[in-house]
Amino acid sequence: MTPTGSERVRSAFGDDVYHVYLPYDLPGSVNRFLTTVDPKLVIIMETELWPNLISQLYRRKIPLIIANARLSERSAAGYQKLGSFVKTMLRKITLIAAQNQEDGERFIALGLKRSHLHITGSLKFDISVTPELAAKAVALRRQWAAHRPVWIATSTHEGEEAIVLDTHKKLLAQFPQLLLILVPRHPERFAKAEQLTQEAGFKYTLRSSDAIPDAQTQVVIGDTMGELMLLYGIADLAFVGGSLVERGGHNPLEAAAHAIPVLMGPYTFNFKNICAKLDQAEGLITVTDSDSMATAIASLLNDEDYRRYYGHHAVEVLHENQGALLRLLTLLSPYLPPRSH
Repeated sequence: MTPTGSERVRSAFGDDVYHVYLPYDLPGSVNRFLTTVDPKLVIIMETELWPNLISQLYRRKIPLIIANARLSERSAAGYQKLGSFVKTMLRKITLIAAQNQEDGERFIALGLKRSHLHITGSLKFDISVTPELAAKAVALRRQWAAHRPVWIATSTHEGEEAIVLDTHKKLLAQFPQLLLILVPRHPERFAKAEQLTQEAGFKYTLRSSDAIPDAQTQVVIGDTMGELMLLYGIADLAFVGGSLVERGGHNPLEAAAHAIPVLMGPYTFNFKNICAKLDQAEGLITVTDSDSMATAIASLLNDEDYRRYYGHHAVEVLHENQGALLRLLTLLSPYLPPRSH
């Protein structure tokens, strides 16, 4: 968990959750950690396979569950080179709850017993826009851009902010009132995004300043943490970054939850299955550069029915694939202590 994740846990659960970092995967460190914490159940999210941790949990007869598990072709090929070592490690895992059959079969090919595999779906689908969040987004939209079109570019990496800003410049020629919300992936890029925006000649505000964009504001830089779902709620459409550069893309479902069209670049291998579902359902538009992005966005802004079509299909994919959380909790229930009344 990142420091940002830790802070969000603390704000959501307070003292009900005790947060510490795992030690380095060294026998002595892991042994001391487990002796101190004395867990009754260990749940690892996605794919963090630490050999010493797995071995010592098995030796201590502490159940280990890999939840929301995924294993890319690339990672599987790397593990395959380790042969029997990985097979032995996987057979010490109590069960793996995989996101899809494809990922599950990769674990089987590496040596996991089929009886220890369950397909639960992806937890990323189990999100929703609460009435409170929706109301807050409506109020903020009225403040920021009551009568202006808005698009958002999120989770951008180095090289992508420049493309997004170039796209925005092209779009302003056709839509002079258009507002862009630019949200870099990492806080350390906030200053660079501001610099690029300034150098491109845009009038901008920083979200952290609490300044309300006026009619002349062309860009809002989202330099705060934990507000992505709120900011998606302001926008008419979204570009999700990490996808125009070879980072593999970021989660498109947070945008889809707001029933707005989702645009991404060609590099979406981190969310291969999710993007395939969205693409097949016509809830995702693939772009490759500022020209194709500007063309796609212009088409969406010019045609409300077209925009609603893509937004409706995006949120439909989300709803049709929900239920992973309930399936996972059902799997976990035999390993959890009974609730006290």
